[in-house]
Amino acid sequence: MLEKTIVLKDFEAVKNFVDIANQKAYDIELLSGKYVVNAKSIMGVFSLDLTKPLVMVAHTDSHAELLRQTAQFEYTQNKK
Repeated sequence: MLEKTIVLKDFEAVKNFVDIANQKAYDIELLSGKYVVNAKSIMGVFSLDLTKPLVMVAHTDSHAELLRQTAQFEYTQNKK
C-alpha cells in the first residue's frame, strides 16, 4: 500500500489525476479529513475540499509507475 500527500489545484489537475487513476487495475482512494472517495470518480474528487492537501492511498505494492505519474501533484510544505 502507498500513501502520498498530493494537491489538485485546478480542474485540469483533477482531470489528469482521475485519468491516471483510471488506468490502474487496483483501488486508489483520496482522503480529506474524515471523507474518503474513489480516486477514479471525477465527481467524488470534486466533492472534496481541493483547497487543502489530500492523501492518496493506492492499494498495491507495485507503485513505482504511479509515483512517477503523480509526481506533478506532490505536496510540499512551501506550496500554497
